[in-house]
Amino acid sequence: MIESSGKYNFYIGLVLAMSSSLFIGGSFILKKKGLLRLARKGSMRAGQGGHAYLKEWLWWAGLLSMGAGEVANFAAYAFAPATLVTPLGALSVLVSAILSSYFLNEKLNLHGKIGCLLSILGSTVMVIHAPKEEEVETLNEISHKLGDPGFVVFATLIVIVSLIMIFVVGPRHGQTNILVYITICSVIGALSVSCVKGLGIAIKELFAGKPVLKHPLAWILLLSLIVCVSTQINYLNKSLDIFNTSIVTPIYYVFFTTSVLTCSAILFKEWQNMAADDVIGTFSGFLTIIVGIFLLHAFKDVSFSLTNLPVSLHKEDKGINGTLPNPYERFNNDEESASRVGDLPVTEGMSSRRNGNLAAS
Repeated sequence: MIESSGKYNFYIGLVLAMSSSLFIGGSFILKKKGLLRLARKGSMRAGQGGHAYLKEWLWWAGLLSMGAGEVANFAAYAFAPATLVTPLGALSVLVSAILSSYFLNEKLNLHGKIGCLLSILGSTVMVIHAPKEEEVETLNEISHKLGDPGFVVFATLIVIVSLIMIFVVGPRHGQTNILVYITICSVIGALSVSCVKGLGIAIKELFAGKPVLKHPLAWILLLSLIVCVSTQINYLNKSLDIFNTSIVTPIYYVFFTTSVLTCSAILFKEWQNMAADDVIGTFSGFLTIIVGIFLLHAFKDVSFSLTNLPVSLHKEDKGINGTLPNPYERFNNDEESASRVGDLPVTEGMSSRRNGNLAAS
């Protein structure tokens, strides 16, 4: 009976996590559509300090969609392992990319399409091999696990590392090293997810009629969550303000998810009862999602499609008889062309660029 209940909760959490990605991914499209409509009307843009978007129903629909997604994501942690819920958050990026190509006319290049396919494949593999954590249904059980020596040492190390990064490393290298602020967000994120997990269980108990509000752990978790999330938002915004978003996003996803997986493994010991193939499958799915997200973000501004593939694949490079030209003939032709170009006079500017230096002005 307990095993069937655990599977039932697992699938509830899975549906909530996926619906969260759909809501959050769609919210960006709705907000963008609303802002574009205001721009066509000639209203002052939000980036210029305007607030006309508050009168646009599409913008409000996007805001409500994001709120629904965050609520669904919060609830998912109460039913499914954090090892499953956190990596599936990458699907919101996938949903946003696909919807923007249809509704915002933003082209999804070949790298992006491959990244989407890899993200879907990796998510599917993770769902199949996701660990089934120990049954934790009450705040007393959470309290017992939080007092485990292994987790206490892990949490203490996170706090120490965070303080060192914030007060020592950050002021010196935060403006030049992209990993500093992202590391702060990621390691603290592991604690925030643990707080969300505990609060989700507390809410379930509250609906069941138990005196949760009298339990001091519920308030400790709430206060800790506020501190952790505030710190995350602060340093993530700093990182996005200094460095390129297309680089920050995939690095943050990898660091954050790795921290959450490590914290979840230590807190719930969910890897102990997993078979070797499930462990390998979980890591393989996670790595596949990482590659997909990297391709989707890092090359999103690169204009690349099937028509940009090597010349040997182009129809126009085929011979009259339908065959590709001999590579030795192509090399000879290129050599002859190069010799003819070499006979031409070279200006001082061209010579400077060839040597890797620009002429002094």
